[in-house]
Amino acid sequence: MSAQIGIQKFSFPFPCGAHHSQQDETSQGVQAKPSELPNLQGSHILSQLSSNAAVVGAVVLNKEQILKKTNAHPAEPVAALQLQVRHGAHQIAVLSRTSMFEKQAVENEDQRPAAKRQLSSESASKTITVVKKSAVRKEVEEVRLAKPKLGQRLMPGGAAKRKRRKDLFTNTEVFHRVDSHAIRAGAELKQKCVYDVKKIVQSITQGARNELEKLRAIWVWLCYNIEYDVSGYLGQSEKLSSTEEIIAAGRGVCCGYSNLCSQMCREVGIECQEVPGHSKGIGYRQGQSLRNVKSDHLWNAVLLEGDWFLLDACWGAGRVDMEHESFVKRFDDFYFLTDPEEFIDSHFPDDEKWQLLSRPITLEDFEKRVFKTSAFFTTGVRLIQPHHCHVYTDDGEANITLGFSRPVTFTYEITPHQDLLHCGASEQKETSTSSFGLLTVSHRSMNLQLLPPSSGLYDVKIYARPEKATTPLIWICSFRVECLTPRAMEEIPENPFLSWGLQSNAGSIGVTGSSLGSDVAEVEDSNFRITLRTSRPLMMVCELVHPKLAGPLTKRCLVTQIQPEQLTCYILCLARGFYRLSVFVRDYDKTEGKFQNAANFLIHCKGNVVAEHEIFPPNLNSTCGPGTRTLEAGLSKFSHTAALITTQQGKCNITFHNQQDLELHTVLTREENQPAATPLSRYVFCTYNDSKVTLSVSLPDVGIYRLGLYAKTTPGGDFNPMCDYVLKNSCNQSGLPFPCVYSAWKKGCVLFEPRIGLLDPLSWVRFRVRIPGAQKVSVVGETRTDLKLNKSRVWEGEVYSGNSLQQLKLAASSGESNDMAVLMIFDIKQLEREE
Repeated sequence: MSAQIGIQKFSFPFPCGAHHSQQDETSQGVQAKPSELPNLQGSHILSQLSSNAAVVGAVVLNKEQILKKTNAHPAEPVAALQLQVRHGAHQIAVLSRTSMFEKQAVENEDQRPAAKRQLSSESASKTITVVKKSAVRKEVEEVRLAKPKLGQRLMPGGAAKRKRRKDLFTNTEVFHRVDSHAIRAGAELKQKCVYDVKKIVQSITQGARNELEKLRAIWVWLCYNIEYDVSGYLGQSEKLSSTEEIIAAGRGVCCGYSNLCSQMCREVGIECQEVPGHSKGIGYRQGQSLRNVKSDHLWNAVLLEGDWFLLDACWGAGRVDMEHESFVKRFDDFYFLTDPEEFIDSHFPDDEKWQLLSRPITLEDFEKRVFKTSAFFTTGVRLIQPHHCHVYTDDGEANITLGFSRPVTFTYEITPHQDLLHCGASEQKETSTSSFGLLTVSHRSMNLQLLPPSSGLYDVKIYARPEKATTPLIWICSFRVECLTPRAMEEIPENPFLSWGLQSNAGSIGVTGSSLGSDVAEVEDSNFRITLRTSRPLMMVCELVHPKLAGPLTKRCLVTQIQPEQLTCYILCLARGFYRLSVFVRDYDKTEGKFQNAANFLIHCKGNVVAEHEIFPPNLNSTCGPGTRTLEAGLSKFSHTAALITTQQGKCNITFHNQQDLELHTVLTREENQPAATPLSRYVFCTYNDSKVTLSVSLPDVGIYRLGLYAKTTPGGDFNPMCDYVLKNSCNQSGLPFPCVYSAWKKGCVLFEPRIGLLDPLSWVRFRVRIPGAQKVSVVGETRTDLKLNKSRVWEGEVYSGNSLQQLKLAASSGESNDMAVLMIFDIKQLEREE
């Protein structure tokens, strides 16, 4: 057929003139059904369509030539007319310009004005090209974008946009009826010893309404009735080959699965191909080169609704544990019609077209890809860095970062490198004891900082699960880390609680934020404080761990303060190095509730440390400082809101309001090697006037003290702990004790003078005291001195202390009774002996 035909009736999308660009010389391909080609009615070309011919330029190719050019399978009918436009005089028969355009002019003689007929043949040809070019390009573009109709059979790599798994079904729950029937029917057939493929397919697909449901029934039957033949793979037994043997024994290798799938699909009219290739499954060594290595796996591709889809019943049935040489049966429907973009991470076909990717990858790219299990995709995780499975450390450190769209719990495992990837269990326990990495989880990402202890190769497995799931954490991806030079660093304490920083579920248990993120807290001084913000009142307990410090010591390096909207941890560093602080919380009012891990912080002390005698006193209450408990008891407006008080003068006054008029009690303690000459209770003095309470403290020595505040919250009940204060005294001058107070000293009593309980001997001492309701106030020593009431309702007077043989007693009587009740006692200093 001559080239005249093509130019006579329609223009191709390339210029007919001699001047064309380099881009115009590039071949362009279009696939379309013959019925979809525009403006072919009445043309001479139309007579050639029925013989499966294609027009290339203006040259007609036969069926064999088309198959050769399109790489189509010989068994596939030619469903589309491929127009491949190729420029260049060597590819088309060139006609004489004069004869060609004379013929064109004759055919259009009646339609052209007289002036047009006088144009030269060259300009006429250019005019035709300009007029027709845009129209033909638009028509070809419409053909290229045309979607295949339902049932249209396309080979892999077709131009039409392919469907995805979600286009066929929203989730696998829609197959509940089909799955249940296939499993039940399979069990019945096995019990009846039915091994005929045709009978099995007829039974399990009964009730299936379309090809998709029939395929699902076949795939589910394969996953539930055929186990992987590990012994056959390892050569410990003979591999089963025939279909009947595989069905009867209920085991086979990958080719058994794929061959059965093809046969069963054939029985229901579904086109199914067996796809050979490499996989990162049983026997795969992570990072190994697959070049010049024979492929070792078979899976299937099926044609549904005009598109090819991938599936692997062998991987859907379970997994092989090479360490124990066993098959772990676990149904995994991720490998049913898996999207090619996810399938390619673990399956690489020998024939590139079966990748079903718009941009196929190379075998080298496949080798470098990070291995991802099905759980990686089902948990909604995405890989941020690195993109290769083999990772090198930089300054002894390597980082792995994953993103996620919904909350996920993570942990990891780092072990010396093993050859085989599929070793051990795919589940991970609740805890990970590795101290060679720091796993931190933020709002939308997880980062794992790996710090291998020595040079060499390591395997790293990442485990994850949805935050609210209660199932074990599942292996989602793997890396191989090569440490060139390890970082010289101190030992990191083990973290059995999965990650550093706030736990991913912290918000759901009431913790909304912290003063410290997931990074290591570098501490230059020996004191450190961490606060957690809360959305509701919580109870908290903490654990502080250092690799070289015993538990009793680290317990005395920690003070906790519990407030309605904030939790605070005060920490002392007794040694340099790394500490782990783990925080556990529960709802404050749910005393029967279980404490849950809310956060784990890594603290690095590289500066000053405290001496052992400077750590916190023993037996501290879990509720130090004012907080939720004191508020509930009606104690408020504390002058000192923090749990720690430092004094450089050896004394301080703590004030607060007692709104419910509770009976109060205080206890002052410290760790002492020897008993004190004066009880520590004499160094605290309580004044209760109206609703205001003042605790006056005078400390005898330098050191750390515990001041406990107690209250009777129910009439006649016991004193309950309200809070503890930690007092740090740095004053070298010893403080003097207060007088010994008795129960008659009640609310409203105020001692103005003397404020100390140890008086100088043989001296006059001025007394000033307010005692509500008193009728008579006296100071009794060697003699009795009655105090006088002044206009301010204060009892006052001068009292002689006498020698140290007797104490001074402050007493008062009230009402009509003349009985005197002792309010407090003052001691007299010992007289210095003359030598």
